[in-house]
Amino acid sequence: MKTSKWLSAPRSTLLALAMALAGLGGSGDRVQAAELAKDLFGAETLPSAVAPQSYGFYSKGCFAGGVGLPLDGPTWQVMRPSRNRNWGHPAMIALLEKLSRDAVQDGWHGLLVGDISQPRGGPMRTGHASHQLGLDADIWFSPMPDQPYSMSGREKIGAVSMLKPKSLSVDDSRWTDSRARLLRRAAGYPEVERIFVHPGIKKKLCDTVTGDRSWLNKIRPFWGHDEHFHVRIGCQAGSPNCKPQQGTGSGDGCGKDLAWWFTDEPWRPNKNPDAPKARDVMTMAALPKQCQAVLGQPSPPSFEAALFKGGRAPVAVAASPEPAAEPVAPKVAPVLAGATGLPAFSAFAETPQSGVPLPRPRPGGEP
Repeated sequence: MKTSKWLSAPRSTLLALAMALAGLGGSGDRVQAAELAKDLFGAETLPSAVAPQSYGFYSKGCFAGGVGLPLDGPTWQVMRPSRNRNWGHPAMIALLEKLSRDAVQDGWHGLLVGDISQPRGGPMRTGHASHQLGLDADIWFSPMPDQPYSMSGREKIGAVSMLKPKSLSVDDSRWTDSRARLLRRAAGYPEVERIFVHPGIKKKLCDTVTGDRSWLNKIRPFWGHDEHFHVRIGCQAGSPNCKPQQGTGSGDGCGKDLAWWFTDEPWRPNKNPDAPKARDVMTMAALPKQCQAVLGQPSPPSFEAALFKGGRAPVAVAASPEPAAEPVAPKVAPVLAGATGLPAFSAFAETPQSGVPLPRPRPGGEP
């Protein structure tokens, strides 16, 4: 039996033939446009070394010119470092550092920082629906311990829910005034537009906060968010293609809108639980056209060069181009000092189960 010459042809030849038959004409841009955006952005290990700019909306976009929050600071630690999600717009990273310092003055023992964004934003392979513009960050309701967590410990330690088991009510044995002060401090920054918390936590604040309650307007109830809170800042200057979110209106948010969360409606089972999440089907064609360019922008020379150094928001500097006569080395993810066999950057690793009690988010995603 004779073997067809096409069966023994190189893979690149077969791919070219398939593209031609599909009428793609060999266009690399059009092929990439059909690829899943989460795979392309999840493969990036470093930000782009250009001026910072966010493109699109919080749940459908990307950003350029990001910087990284160092994994360790005097008043913070980055949790789950293997996810490589400690990147953000310089304004967000600067705000997190400021909050960590100010919170210590308020009696909070340092921040445990969860996911911010991938190096160039975009949809993530697991976890969030938003966090795509470098303007969102998760902060645990647990303070930094006296003895900082090891790298391996940061991958395993679970965040602690503030709720009673299988309840919408806050557990008073866990909730403290210091946590309310932390939220008040974060909400007090003009850059912060909203902070997502579990409805039970919002109700606890509504029932207990006295004096100035104007900051409660920024505290927005949402599914999940019982072991961490989610800080979102607005579109930044220099990002004309960033789409802002609708404002939060007036009032403290403790009225009928909050009452809805304590009806049956928000907790009814999803009518279509098997429907794919938006991030799992989102292609590059669905993102702002600038996101194609963001993937091709140059990187800083190293992980360390892309970290935020404090002070004014920096712009990472691209590595000097290699001489034409020398081959360009492939991208290799740097290894974290002190890591215990875990990959330094693993955006493709499954998000660990947090062990947080029910109820879980009905829509299965973050705001």
